[in-house]
Amino acid sequence: MDDFINIFSNSDPSAITTSVKLMLLITILSIAPGILILMTSFTRIVIVLSFVRTSLATQQMPPNQVLIGLALFLTFFIMAPTFSDIYTESLDPLFEEEITLDEAYENASVPLKEFMAEHTREKDLALFFNYTEQEKIETVQDIPLMTLVPAFAISELKTAFQMGFMIFIPFLIIDMAVASVLMSMGMMMLPPVMISLPFKILLFVLVDGWYLITHSILQGF
Repeated sequence: MDDFINIFSNSDPSAITTSVKLMLLITILSIAPGILILMTSFTRIVIVLSFVRTSLATQQMPPNQVLIGLALFLTFFIMAPTFSDIYTESLDPLFEEEITLDEAYENASVPLKEFMAEHTREKDLALFFNYTEQEKIETVQDIPLMTLVPAFAISELKTAFQMGFMIFIPFLIIDMAVASVLMSMGMMMLPPVMISLPFKILLFVLVDGWYLITHSILQGF
């Protein structure tokens, strides 16, 4: 602990710079969950899977742990090429001491920016550019992460809700049909959800719903 304190009390500029870089690295590692959520495909995937469970009205089935675990593995599968580029262009040269830490940060942001820019709507990106009154950019790499990340996040939210709406439609039709049948039979006190739940599960299984949902998610990226 004393050695760590002495690093910051050292008047040597190079030692102070190294200490600041070390603190920045620790900070980045501490916000890694936020990076995973807002700078990858995780947001869209977990929201779509949550919509599936809500539309089925199966309460906590599948459990949250299963949905989040599936979303994480799908995220790693989708982001594998991006993560591979980050390792090749940033981490590996850094470990081999071929580039500096600053260059590693810059190289690591390139694949992430390309991925996010590809799935960000121009309207959302323009919103943050106009708010900060930034100058017109020439390439994707000129977009600041402080601007690109929130634009990418709201784009993913809109896409996820659009997919969720399409998921809800067939199950809503089943609920309406069951409610109409119960009304015509005079069984108004019987909750329609209780009767429609087996039919919704049966429909989801017959059409191989998890395959279709996963296929749609993968095709979206």
